[in-house]
Amino acid sequence: MIENFDKPPQVIVGPSAWIGEDMATNSDVWLTKLTEQDIHELETAANNFIDSSKNIGEISKSDFPLPTLAIRFAKLRKTLIDGIGFEVIRGLPVTGYSQELSATIFCGIGAHLGKARSQNAKGHILGHVRDIGVNAKDTNTRIYQTADRQTFHTDSADLVGLMCLKTAKIGGKSLLVSIESIYNEMQATRPDLLEILFEPIATDRRGEVPEGEKPYFEIPVLNWFEGKLTGMYQRQYIDSAQRFETAKRLTAKHVEALDYFDSLANDKRLNFGMQLQVGDMQFVYNHSQLHDREGFTDWPELDDRRHLFRLWLSLENDRALPEVFKQRYGSIEIGERGGIITKNTKLTLEIDGQ
Repeated sequence: MIENFDKPPQVIVGPSAWIGEDMATNSDVWLTKLTEQDIHELETAANNFIDSSKNIGEISKSDFPLPTLAIRFAKLRKTLIDGIGFEVIRGLPVTGYSQELSATIFCGIGAHLGKARSQNAKGHILGHVRDIGVNAKDTNTRIYQTADRQTFHTDSADLVGLMCLKTAKIGGKSLLVSIESIYNEMQATRPDLLEILFEPIATDRRGEVPEGEKPYFEIPVLNWFEGKLTGMYQRQYIDSAQRFETAKRLTAKHVEALDYFDSLANDKRLNFGMQLQVGDMQFVYNHSQLHDREGFTDWPELDDRRHLFRLWLSLENDRALPEVFKQRYGSIEIGERGGIITKNTKLTLEIDGQ
């Protein structure tokens, strides 16, 4: 339940409580473009790192010096944490790059924002977002490995970054919506359902279970802590957690609240979409935003199929999180939290891996 001594206001205001209709018509707020000088600086840093023969998975800011762009990425981190909560950087000519060069640039930028976290039980810090032909209905499937729509959700880290290497033949648009704007709408229309979302709810780990933990975690969809509203949401995984007998049962009221939350996330007034172009880098702050991807039809040729790199990052100078997030993040120490860590997880990086 929402604590009376520390409950959120009737209306949350601020840059991250944006409306999709406004963002759709004001791309200058969230879209930035690299200059030729920027590109040269990134390529120089990446090529020097590759020549050093160091492990990309352990890249740091000092390994990837950016004389002018370092200031820009420090400002980007502030925009993500305290601003609108997302940004797209356009103009990187990845078509002419090897995957190693693209990955090095992306991981190098990530090192200027925070610390890379494992995205699966194998310890991969660089995810490959593409359809690998798995069954989306399988309870151990990660939805990003299919061509199905993902539905609005958060990832298990402070920040998710995407680099677009190849686009689909049709579809695959990226969608965003503000958690704070959904909260404001529910507070104004169905506060009775909103309160339910501050209660613990079971979410499936999809087979990636840390040692000593349940195969699901129980974190509220909405969390108010130290003056900040933080979301943790994946509806498909909430539904599939009901397969576990020990998981708290979803009541009719829970389902009604979740359905209403979903309907607002899918409201075209609140959300907006963007078609990422080859070379685009999108960064989304998981604590204030939900992201989604529309379904897509891919190219028949394997080499042409939709492919994005993904980073999960723990950010420097970030907000505090409540104790309950330890169930999912392992730690709530700022700069050292998030990711998926199981007993045998060892951080690694695969350029061409699935």
